This record gives sequence, C-alpha cells and structure tokens, in this order.
Amino acid sequence: MAAAITAQELERQMPDASKILSDEPEMESSLHYMQLLLLVTSLEWAWQERDDFFIGANLTIYFSRQQLRNRDFRGPDFFLVKNVSRDLRNSWVVWEEDGRYPDLIIELLSNSTAQVDRTLKRDLYAERFHTPEYFYFSPETLEFAGFRLEINRYQPILPHPQGWLWSETLGFFLGIHEGQLRYFSLDGILQPTPAEAAKSEILKANQERLKAEQAQQAAEHAQQVA
Repeated sequence: MAAAITAQELERQMPDASKILSDEPEMESSLHYMQLLLLVTSLEWAWQERDDFFIGANLTIYFSRQQLRNRDFRGPDFFLVKNVSRDLRNSWVVWEEDGRYPDLIIELLSNSTAQVDRTLKRDLYAERFHTPEYFYFSPETLEFAGFRLEINRYQPILPHPQGWLWSETLGFFLGIHEGQLRYFSLDGILQPTPAEAAKSEILKANQERLKAEQAQQAAEHAQQVA
C-alpha cells in the first residue's frame, strides 16, 4: 500500500503537461534549419495518409522530475514516435504519453554540439530512452552515421553500397543527396517534399500537354497531305 501511495504522490507532483513548454535553443544556422524542415516535410508528405505518428522538431523531451529540477533538458533536433496521435504538443512529456519515448532520433551536428551528440546523447538515447534507431548528420561537413539498439547499446548500421543507411523504423533509407540528408525508398526513389512533388506534377502535366499538341499537329499534317 505504501508503494502505491508513493507512486500516486509522485504523479501528483508532476507538473501539468500542457504547461511544460519546450526549452530548446534556436537552430545553429539557416543550413541546420533548412535540413530540419526538409526531414519533417518530406516524411509528412510520404506518410500523408497516416495519422498515427508524431514528429518532434527541436522539441524538448521531459522524462523525470529530477530533469525538470536540474533543468537538464534534452531536445533532439528530430524525433519520431509511432502509433500515437498527431495532436499538437508544446513538448514531449513521457509520463503523459504512457511512458513512450522516441522510436527514432536524428541529431544535426554543429561545432557546439557534435561531441555531445556523438557521446553523451547517444548513451542517453540508448540506455534511458531505449530508442531503437539513432542517426546524426552534419549539414556542414556531411558527417553521417546511424546506429541500431542491441541490448541497450548502439551498434553501427551497415551502409548500402551507395552509402545510405536503412531505417527499420521508417521503412526508408537515409542518405545524402546534393549535400542534404534525404529519405529513399527500398527501390532507391527519392522521397520528395510537397514543393518538389508539386513541381514534378507540373512538369508531368506540361509534358503531357506537349505530347498532345505534337500528336494534334501530326494528325493535321497527315490530313493536309491526304
């Protein structure tokens, strides 16, 4: 009984999740911001028919009272949680999400964070979060690595011949394309952003219109010859 009371008391002491705001610094540079936007928008577009995932972009993850007391905030640049609602959140509060931690995390390396991302954060995500997959990428140097969890330790993901890394969580490869980290299907197809998809549709429509015009001109020429 005492243990149950203690657990209830601890729960009452936890702040209201709706009042816990994210407390993350701004992105290191516009290059980092554009990379983060690219990761978010292209995955949302690829999964536009789904409503069972949440993407956190530079959003704090709260997981303990001690963390709040010490202001030891940990906010991955990009994280994905599957099989949850897509409701908007001010932060990710683990005790309000049935104890759910991210299924995948991507950190964007910078001069000020690279060492922590490669060591302390990697250990935290493996040992405390138990996040199945962790990747990091530098938009400046293009340093790129990925890891998969095995018994609370991350093991490197073996690269595809093109240097891409397969994500079981996403069902996509992650790889560098034109200096940016992108998603690729199992067949190697680049997953577009909404803007890229719209541009592709416009190009396709123009090509179809041109083919129709050429066919009409050929028919008119054949009729004149006849």
